Amino acid sequence: MAQGHTDSEMPGLWFSHDELLALLTIEQLLSQLEPTVLAATLKPIQGRLAELMGQQGLAQKDVAKHILIINSRKRTLAPRVFEVLAAATMARQRIKISHLNRQTSETVEREVSPQRLVHYKNNWYLDAWCHLRNGLRSFSVDAIENMIVMDEPATEVPPEKIKAEMSAGYGIFAGSDTQWAKLKFSPKRSQWVSREVWHPEQQSTTEADGSFVLSIPYSDDRELVGDILRFGPDVEVLAPPALKASVQKMLLAAIGRYV
Repeated sequence: MAQGHTDSEMPGLWFSHDELLALLTIEQLLSQLEPTVLAATLKPIQGRLAELMGQQGLAQKDVAKHILIINSRKRTLAPRVFEVLAAATMARQRIKISHLNRQTSETVEREVSPQRLVHYKNNWYLDAWCHLRNGLRSFSVDAIENMIVMDEPATEVPPEKIKAEMSAGYGIFAGSDTQWAKLKFSPKRSQWVSREVWHPEQQSTTEADGSFVLSIPYSDDRELVGDILRFGPDVEVLAPPALKASVQKMLLAAIGRYV
């Protein structure tokens, strides 16, 4: 008679799926580092990680053969910029950056006090206090064209303020002035969306016909509109009217390409 698996029958395989994913993600991040001083410093960690996984019965080569992590839409970075930026962030030094605003195609020079580096959807962002705008801003690291580390110490922003302003809205776009989006997904698509976490404070209900209604806070609709458009006819924006109009405008513009 078949017996159920126990810890003793599968020695070493004690990692949860989240822990294993974290280990593999760290390993892949390290393997993708460019040959800079920072990479040379961190490379030995790969050996220690391989040793740890080996001790737990997860030989690195075997894991790589049976588990694949695909990083899609990853943007390339200037290695030296990232290295200096990370060092300045940890050393708490103010920096001067030339940052490309992709919405306006304008490069703006500004002084910022780096608060933290954020790895989000396979790309790096810098959350910083912008002395030009006198407020917290998030900067795409790959859009930083030049950077100079200054002698002045970084202005410290309380962690609770950073969390309140940078994590309140949807996705990477910050803002404490939020409103709620209400989205209705078709019964077919609900099978997947009902298992997804779009925001820590999201609210949801399942209707009698199987439709899934998701409510999430947002402060800037750019990323949210893009994510909504991925679902095509399987999602409807119920509220607010401004978000519905933004999605409608994008859909009509897309249709115009094929008329």
